[in-house]
Parts: sequence; structure tokens; C-alpha cells
Amino acid sequence: MAVYAVGDIQGCLKPLQCLLRKVDFNPSRDTLWAVGDLVNRGPDSLETLRFLEGLGNAFITVLGNHDLHLLACAQNPKRLRKSDTLMPILDAPDSELLLDSLRHRPLAHFDPQRNILMTHAGIPPIWSVEQTCTLAAEVSAALRDDQRIPGFLDDMYGNEPACWSDSLEGTTRLRVITNYLTRMRFCRADGTLDLKSKEGPGGAPNGYRPWFKLPRRNPEVQVIFGHWAALEGKVSEPGIHALDTGCVWGNSMTLMNVDTGEKLCCKCPH
Repeated sequence: MAVYAVGDIQGCLKPLQCLLRKVDFNPSRDTLWAVGDLVNRGPDSLETLRFLEGLGNAFITVLGNHDLHLLACAQNPKRLRKSDTLMPILDAPDSELLLDSLRHRPLAHFDPQRNILMTHAGIPPIWSVEQTCTLAAEVSAALRDDQRIPGFLDDMYGNEPACWSDSLEGTTRLRVITNYLTRMRFCRADGTLDLKSKEGPGGAPNGYRPWFKLPRRNPEVQVIFGHWAALEGKVSEPGIHALDTGCVWGNSMTLMNVDTGEKLCCKCPH
């Protein structure tokens, strides 16, 4: 049995299938982890969701910002942007099933046996792994609640507050948790986020650093994340695995053997 983790798929199904063929992936014995952003911008978002759902229990994913955006657009199609490629999902006869499955996916996945945490954007230096999982579960509870999900998705967008506080409440609290786990790149030691800059590590705004270059509460725990294509998968900090290598932008998709750290890339066309 092997466990693999894949970077941002974003509707690029062919490169994903290429990678799985390379490792002779078999869902009867192997498991695929995904760092989120399963959909959007790429050509095959609907087919990607269907393929991943077909893996059953052999597939584990966390939600990324594009996955949450899909859920928000399903609630209000006016949120669709010109660059989105989500309409085939919203129009599909199995749309409700696919969206309901996404609603029940977490924002953080911790494997205690391997001592590995996976989120879409990483882990803020001010949170322990335990706190990260607890706060992620607060967002998950709102997503799964038919009464609460509309209010959360309505208030999900926005960059403020830029720093965590235990006193935050309601949808504001959920928005900040979501921003840390699905949109974070640069932050300060006190946890203040800069959500506008998308450059590589050298483009950090004054006073900010990439989150993984700041002291972490649980440095013994490995972290798998995606989201930050400008890193090109290159992070020198031990135990930090960046898997978004910008496949949707014409670069490669990366698959990593979680236990050995071996990485494979596929540069085949979308």
C-alpha cells in the first residue's frame, strides 16, 4: 500500500491520470491525498470531480479556495468570474451529489501515525497542529449545516481581519480561519496576513515572511500544502512539502510519495 499526495489539480485531469499511471496507482490498495483546489481554471473540472469521487475511500482531500468558491457560486451564480470554468459542474445532472461531497471535505487533514498535516495553504506559525484541526473543524461544521452555510458563504470573501484573535465570532471568525488555511502566503510572526502578494518568497512585503520561514509551534510535524504556484515546489525548510507546481498555468503537476518523499512530475498537456 502506498500513499501519494498531489498538488493543485484545478481541473487538469489528464496530467493527474498520467501521474497515477506512472506509479501504477490502484485504489484497492493505494490512497491519494490532494491539497485542495481540485477545480477551476483548468479544462476538465467536472470530469475531475467525477474521477476523484470514483476513487471512493482511497481519496482524501482538503478544501482549497477554488473549491470553496465553487460552493459559493452554486449558492449564487452571480459570483462567477470570467476566468472561472465552473459552469459545467453547476449544470451537471450530478451537480448536487458532487457539491454535497465537497461540503463534507475538511480544511485540514492530520495523520498522527505519519505525523503529517495537510492543508491547502499551510499552517500559521501562531497555531499548533491541534488548534489548526480544531479551528478547521469549525468551518467544516458550518459547511455541513444547511442553516449556516448560506451565511458563511455570503461572508467568506474578504481580507479582514488580517490577524487571528480568539475573541472573533460568527462568520468573521470563520472567514479568518478560512483565509489562513486556504489563502495564506506571507505573514508576520504575530500571525498578521498579507493576502494581496502572490510573488515568490523574495517578493515578501516589508515586515512579512513566507509562513514556513517563521518559527512553528510544532516543528516536528511535517506539512504538505499547495496554493503557492510561485514557489515552484521549492522549499528548503525540512518537513515542508510544497506541491503546487502550477500545472494549470502550463507548468507541471507534482505527485509525492508521502512516506518516501519521492516526487514525480507530469508536464503533459491538459
